[in-house]
Amino acid sequence: MPTLICGSVAYDTIMVFPDRFKHHILPDKVHMLSVSFLVPEMRREYGGCAGNIGYNLHLLGGEPVIMATVGQDFGPYADRLKTLGMRQDCIRVIEDQYTPQCFITNDLDDNQITAFHPGAMGESHHNRFDHVAGLKLAIIGPDGRDGMLTHVRELKAAGIPFIFDPGQAMPLFSGPELLDCVAAADYVALNDYEAALMEEKTGKGIADLAGMVKALIVTRGGEGSSIYVGGKEITIPVAKAAAVLDPTGCGDAYRAGLLFGIDQGWDWETTGRLASLLGSIKIASRGGQNHKFDQASLRADFRTAFNAELPAW
Repeated sequence: MPTLICGSVAYDTIMVFPDRFKHHILPDKVHMLSVSFLVPEMRREYGGCAGNIGYNLHLLGGEPVIMATVGQDFGPYADRLKTLGMRQDCIRVIEDQYTPQCFITNDLDDNQITAFHPGAMGESHHNRFDHVAGLKLAIIGPDGRDGMLTHVRELKAAGIPFIFDPGQAMPLFSGPELLDCVAAADYVALNDYEAALMEEKTGKGIADLAGMVKALIVTRGGEGSSIYVGGKEITIPVAKAAAVLDPTGCGDAYRAGLLFGIDQGWDWETTGRLASLLGSIKIASRGGQNHKFDQASLRADFRTAFNAELPAW
């Protein structure tokens, strides 16, 4: 069954400064900051929330339909999606814009200086999904503000259940706007910081927000995650990772697990554990889309992590 994934498709340029920022930033001069860092190590990754979620859902055997706006430099990403066999019919190219870009510089203490250029993402409200046959599930991830609001309204009007996942785009919305989006959604996914921000902006606690949807999911990094459903909290444990190399895209991998479990009709304990496992697999590799798994390896890893079996699909 096709699953619509609304959100960003981006290039992540990641650089490593082989020193510590604190050695080169003078505290008494931050009002006139002008610094330059030599970064001999650099890599370019395929990313963006929608791109990462789609990649993981594709590995699971789902049919992701990424809906995003990209720019004139999208060619290499398009070639990658074609090689993977992933649909591109809901990806719109804006020729006078660039594909969203994230520029990240890390130092030896894993501090980050990040700059994000939204580029074509600001045109996401022009995207449509009318031509996608058999669409029964969707997720709205971080995207252009107008695009997110438009897709909330359109998915609600079409009767297509969806996860509202505002992520780092949350500051773009007022409290009432967030409440409208939650009320229209079937599910909400947040990390623990975003959950606290949602409570602050809306004036409603997690229990109240969870009561507005079928399920509300809060991820807590190394402390696992919680799924609030039916007036109770289901605690999802962390799956131990083979290595902890890069958290970039772990939340997106988790969300792909949620989408797959919902699509399969699995219970929330199983769905949450699959999502947790995908996050742990992702964190063991650098970049948002360089990890791999298949059904056999996933079943074995699930058995090891949770002493339980994944249902057949």
